[in-house]
Amino acid sequence: MIKLCIFDLDGTLLDTLSAIAYFGNNALIKCGFPPIDEPNYKYFAGDGRLILVHRMLDFLSADTPQNHKKVGDLYDFEYEKAPNFKTAPFPDIPELLEKLKNMGIKTAVLSNKPDNVAQDAIKIFFGDSFDFVQGAVNNVRSKPEPDTALKICSEFGVLPEDTLFIGDTNVDILTGRNAKMKTCGVLWGFRDKAELLGCGADFIAEKPLEILEIIQNER
Repeated sequence: MIKLCIFDLDGTLLDTLSAIAYFGNNALIKCGFPPIDEPNYKYFAGDGRLILVHRMLDFLSADTPQNHKKVGDLYDFEYEKAPNFKTAPFPDIPELLEKLKNMGIKTAVLSNKPDNVAQDAIKIFFGDSFDFVQGAVNNVRSKPEPDTALKICSEFGVLPEDTLFIGDTNVDILTGRNAKMKTCGVLWGFRDKAELLGCGADFIAEKPLEILEIIQNER
């Protein structure tokens, strides 16, 4: 029985592709590099800001420590000033969260986005809808390591096997699998069905409200 749902943020709850591409390209241009077409950012994102910037620079054959620091610092500075820029919840996500709450299911967010930006974005778009929110913090292993996912289970006294980890990339599915949770890949985000099934997703949802059917079938 599913008692807890842990959601990824970017590409799962919030449509942030345009924002990530905008702030990424803004940082690149200010550092003297050309911008990168937005669709490429679907494959750069997912593993946190450090790896995002490495992938951007690698795409441009310019991934050096000096470039990484300059571009990364500018990306962080601009994004942190406007965490709601070019961002919106995916359709039906607010309704999904309301229905989960009415079912008595706890909800949490686990993101590789910096914690301060993740917290601000959740507060802006979802208020106090979630029972727990955690972004990337220093000295805590990020997804796909299972540490924080298991901490969330412990926080609510829920077993991993009674938890559904929901996300749009292989990082999310691997996090759930590493934590011995059930996993649901979503198709409205950054990656495709082949990637999600290829890394072992237990379920696939094409639309947010399909998650309710998955949960009900597990009861």
